[in-house]
Amino acid sequence: MSEKTTIYDIAKRLNITAATVSRALNNSPKIKKSTRELVQETADLMNYKQNKLALALKSGRSNNIGIIVPRVDNNFFGTVIRGIEEELYPHGYHVIISQTHDDPKRENENLYALIDAQVDGILMSVTDVSDQNYDAFLNVLKKNVPLIFFDRSRNIDGVSSVTINDFKGGYLTTKHLIHEGCKHIAHFSRDQSLDIFKNRFLGYKQALLDSGIPFKEEYVIPIKSSVESGKEAIDILLQLEPPPDAIFSSSDFAALGAIQELKERNISIPNDFCVAGFSNEPFTKFMELSITSVDQSPLEMGRMTARVFLEQVDKTDAIKIEKKVVLAPELHIRKSSTRTTF
Repeated sequence: MSEKTTIYDIAKRLNITAATVSRALNNSPKIKKSTRELVQETADLMNYKQNKLALALKSGRSNNIGIIVPRVDNNFFGTVIRGIEEELYPHGYHVIISQTHDDPKRENENLYALIDAQVDGILMSVTDVSDQNYDAFLNVLKKNVPLIFFDRSRNIDGVSSVTINDFKGGYLTTKHLIHEGCKHIAHFSRDQSLDIFKNRFLGYKQALLDSGIPFKEEYVIPIKSSVESGKEAIDILLQLEPPPDAIFSSSDFAALGAIQELKERNISIPNDFCVAGFSNEPFTKFMELSITSVDQSPLEMGRMTARVFLEQVDKTDAIKIEKKVVLAPELHIRKSSTRTTF
């Protein structure tokens, strides 16, 4: 058909009112099931397409959910998105995915773009400096759109979050390194303005203190989540006196870089130097020298984030509850930090 089919065309063919067609297409219980089925069959035959934006404006629901992540080419965030989709799809929702590349300007633009797209909720992992976008977060809440943080979050009234216990993850990992006989444990730390990285550091520090090992500020090296950053950090650490004999890295990629640099210097892992990371990226278990790492349960995090959204969207404004879900971390002990024989 050369012209776009309208509900009036369907009504004319079936000799019923346009209002009846509209109600039938929107599955109104006021219309008999047989009529709804006939209208839908005719609409399909005539290649009728509903105007989703107009429907969203009329009903207040678009059945679209916005997801904002730093990047999608990251196994952790990709798996979280999978969990969200798996949980929401059976409820009729579709997702719109945006990336920030840890750029607060992009994050701000994504938030406003998703609101303009009439999404029913926004689920996001914030950038390192997302505090610059506080007004954008408040704008989402003013629009009565559920906003839920996962993994990386900010403390904002009215915003629920789903995270793991990063403090416990840092604590367990450091205690494991101490158990393996390490006395001088360094820490690769990312931006501590974000709670997840600050808490990993605090867990590391507390494990040292609880074990009677002095905390040394010079053993804490700021890094990016990259192999190259891990290599550069090793160069700094090995110049210290005494040099560390272990690293707890807040990034698996930096841990991998550290291992590569240590091997280049003919330092034996784990006999002379133990390494542990965080996130349990797929490569950590498939390497010949498998890497000890903390699993963040990304699939469960995604599913739980979706469940929190569904709970909020099903409640009236008067009884919405701000929810803080904290998942338990799981330490996977592998060859890079274990001095016993596998």
